[in-house]
Amino acid sequence: MGRRKKNYTIIIASIVAVIILGIAGIFTYQWVTHTGLFRIPGQLIFADSVPAEQREIMQTATADLKLDHNVTVNLTETIAMQPGGLLYDVLVPTTDFYNPITSIDLNSAQEYPLISIADITPDIKALALDDVYYFDQLDRGAFFQYLSLDGDESDITKITSTVAPLLPTFPTKDTLLSFAQTGVTALSRGMNAKLDQVGNASYFAEKIGPYLSSFDLTHTSNESSFSSQANSRNICSKPGMIDALTSIGIDIIELTGNHNQDCGDQDAISTIQQYREMNLQLVGGGKTADAAAVPPTIDTKGAHITLLGYNLSTGGYTLDDTPGANFYTKEKALADISAAKARGDFIIVDVQYYECSSYVFETENTICDAADSAAGDQVGFFRELINMGADVVVGTAAHQPQTYELYGDGVIYYGLGNLFFDQSWWPGTTRSLILAHYFWNGQHLQTRIVPTMYDNNLQPELLDSAKAEWFINRLNQVRPKEAKS
Repeated sequence: MGRRKKNYTIIIASIVAVIILGIAGIFTYQWVTHTGLFRIPGQLIFADSVPAEQREIMQTATADLKLDHNVTVNLTETIAMQPGGLLYDVLVPTTDFYNPITSIDLNSAQEYPLISIADITPDIKALALDDVYYFDQLDRGAFFQYLSLDGDESDITKITSTVAPLLPTFPTKDTLLSFAQTGVTALSRGMNAKLDQVGNASYFAEKIGPYLSSFDLTHTSNESSFSSQANSRNICSKPGMIDALTSIGIDIIELTGNHNQDCGDQDAISTIQQYREMNLQLVGGGKTADAAAVPPTIDTKGAHITLLGYNLSTGGYTLDDTPGANFYTKEKALADISAAKARGDFIIVDVQYYECSSYVFETENTICDAADSAAGDQVGFFRELINMGADVVVGTAAHQPQTYELYGDGVIYYGLGNLFFDQSWWPGTTRSLILAHYFWNGQHLQTRIVPTMYDNNLQPELLDSAKAEWFINRLNQVRPKEAKS
């Protein structure tokens, strides 16, 4: 009996010892491996590349997260957007507003200031990178900085879901408004004869159409109405010419020109009616003086823009119940600009001004590059509109592109030249400037100058980088005196 009891005692002691040893082993293992009760929580380890401000944000945001392992945070940079990554910043190469350069290669990018999208302003010129302009593509043409996480996948998932909502937002196709303004369009005279040859007016837009159609909004100042009377000598458009406009994705038609009534009021009225039926917005002209004075407003993607158009030229305006352009008076402009400012709108003013009449040279000539005219003080007149409160003033009558300048709190583009016309015999009148405006979060970010040119085929196309820089530099040489630098 005593021996049996002793055996039970030994067995129980052995079991207890095994249990104790097992527990001790478990605790020893946990202590050595930092798991269980002895587990040391994972931490964020920041590389030197991560800005101090971002470190603090991430540390605060993840303070309550239980990480199983350490996670290393680095700042990496790419030249193309990486879907699904933690995008921290977008840096665009920039230069001085008046620098004629339009594009740089990747190797020289570090020679130019790289500015965050959050800090870009219209008086700083954003450059294309290897001919890719960021505001056109949004996934290329810039340097994309990402927060790169290295560690256990489950820990990375926790951190990503917590940190992502706290990072800055950047432009997307759904939030960035792109708006292309173009100059003189006169689908007439020699273009009518060319249409008879080619059979389809979309021919004229074959080279420029894909680019202009890529914008959310595309504008042109069309100076000729559609008419059965159109021929190779008058400034009227054959009805089929509408295809040239639809092929550039037209959204806004300016009617400040002085030729829209060349084939009579009835054709001008029917043309306006056709535009209305196509749901196109009209600026600076209409079926009556009252209708011509009503400006379109653009309220889309967070941008609020008032587009004003006036005629101060050699005719074409209306003062009564007949069709025509919106006649300029200082009182009218002041009232229009004041009303737009009261709404908090961004204000663009287009002007059909007296033309420079010295562009008729068969060789290159720079007389009309300058913002000047024998008819009056073009510089003073355009600057006065900025003084009234306009943000951008554009001359849409000039058949040859003119210079531009920062002035006061705005920008002036004195003349955009011919987008579509038949004036192929004078070098100056074969060129134009497209103004590519970009708006995001209700702010005007950039206006890019994009030069075009056509030849005897009457098909405008974009100039390559070298020719664009040469021409922009030429316009820069004749900026008005006392221009804001």
